[in-house]
Amino acid sequence: MTNFPENKWLDEFTKKVNSDLEMNIIGEFFSIRFTIATEIERFLFTIKEGKIQSIEREPNFDARSSFGLRAPLVVWKKFISSEPEPFYHDFFAMLMRVPEFVMDGDSMIAMQNARALHRFMNLMK
Repeated sequence: MTNFPENKWLDEFTKKVNSDLEMNIIGEFFSIRFTIATEIERFLFTIKEGKIQSIEREPNFDARSSFGLRAPLVVWKKFISSEPEPFYHDFFAMLMRVPEFVMDGDSMIAMQNARALHRFMNLMK
């Protein structure tokens, strides 16, 4: 895939998530809105039954989401690299060991959707 978070990367990622067989199974109840943010920009993902319905670049400040994942662009690039450094290889490892990787909002909702969210994050690679 091309460079995160260019529009081409987002389009390729959407196709990858929406055609993923595993996500099709485990995402049945994964219907949520959440954000992914760098220090430069923010993206609002609308997911319905495990499929990306839309990605809104720079949503309004009052756009509702259940939770957000925030990190500097350099951290995101380490995560999606083909050979990530230790602690950058997995979404949960980053939450626990990378101080710059932060979850905002309702972490309970994120963890209620942990399996599908984990698959979603792994598909970023």
